[in-house]
Amino acid sequence: MSKIESPHPEEQHKSGRANWLRAAVLGVNDGVVSVASIMLGVLAAEASKHTILTAGIAALSAGALSMAVGEYVSVSSQRDSERADLDIERRSLESNPDGELAELAHIYEHRGLEAKLAKQVAEQLHKHDAEDAHMRDELGIDRDNLANPSLAAFASAGSFSIGAFLPILAAIIFRRNQGAIAIVVFSLLTLAVSGAIGAYIGGGHRIKAALRVFLGGGAAMAITALIGHLVGRSIS
Repeated sequence: MSKIESPHPEEQHKSGRANWLRAAVLGVNDGVVSVASIMLGVLAAEASKHTILTAGIAALSAGALSMAVGEYVSVSSQRDSERADLDIERRSLESNPDGELAELAHIYEHRGLEAKLAKQVAEQLHKHDAEDAHMRDELGIDRDNLANPSLAAFASAGSFSIGAFLPILAAIIFRRNQGAIAIVVFSLLTLAVSGAIGAYIGGGHRIKAALRVFLGGGAAMAITALIGHLVGRSIS
């Protein structure tokens, strides 16, 4: 279904960005937190700079591939369900068109239209494109914009890699004795910026969003560093 242009161009809604925005913000934040936490944990165990960088790069590679595969599988399942519903609706429209018409009219009546008007609307939409009307109003699915597993996989892997690269860059630039502070500062700044950008694009409160990911990411990195320190002491 093609997008209908609004008669009020100044009325720009944000909810249409929800899917890709969620994936992008989640990918960046997951990349920063997971890779930075692993590097801090290894660093706290008194590892060498070479080991810390190796751990970071391995975490980036594994995380990006895991995100890509996980997103591809989950979105493929969603797309399979959408296609299955589309097939069910097509068969039902062929075998029981009157029942499907009554069902659509009932949906519109339940949403607030008078019974007569609801029936007229349902009949008009059935004449125009019955399949599209049922997919949209009965199932909430856009027939021409089904879930895209490949796009979701590339977007998740790409955003994860971007986030994961920042703590690795910090470890490359700074000496080992400065590594922990550099990784923490780079990571927390990235989290705050990504949270604020996500809120700006989605129409949310930028400071609150930045604070949420800042505190959550900081807690995750602190806990992982503590675990790495304790494990490093216990096996040394």
